[in-house]
This record gives sequence, structure tokens and C-alpha cells, in this order.
Amino acid sequence: MKSFESLKAIIQGAEKDALKFYLKGNKAAGTRLRNAMQQSKLLAQDVRKSVLAAKSKKK
Repeated sequence: MKSFESLKAIIQGAEKDALKFYLKGNKAAGTRLRNAMQQSKLLAQDVRKSVLAAKSKKK
């Protein structure tokens, strides 16, 4: 659950940079957004693994 909460925080934090990049064309915000998306990708993978592990234990 900790990874999921971290994932939510990263996405919420990236929203401001997404708006700056897409609406204003701020290139630095685009770089920060790409970094946040990479972090979210890694965390999403961790969440998937933990769900699979928990699911396997319940069988």
C-alpha cells in the first residue's frame, strides 16, 4: 500500500508540471514531467508485483 500511496503523490505532484508544459510550453517542466512519469512507471511495477505476491499467498 505504501508504493500505491507514493504513486498517487507523484502523479498529483506532476500535474502542475504537466500544465506548465502543455499549456505554456515550459521545457523544464517537460523534463520534470518525464522524470515523474519514469518514477511512476517503476512504482507501478512495484505495486503490480506486490499485488501478485499477495494474491499468490491467498491461494
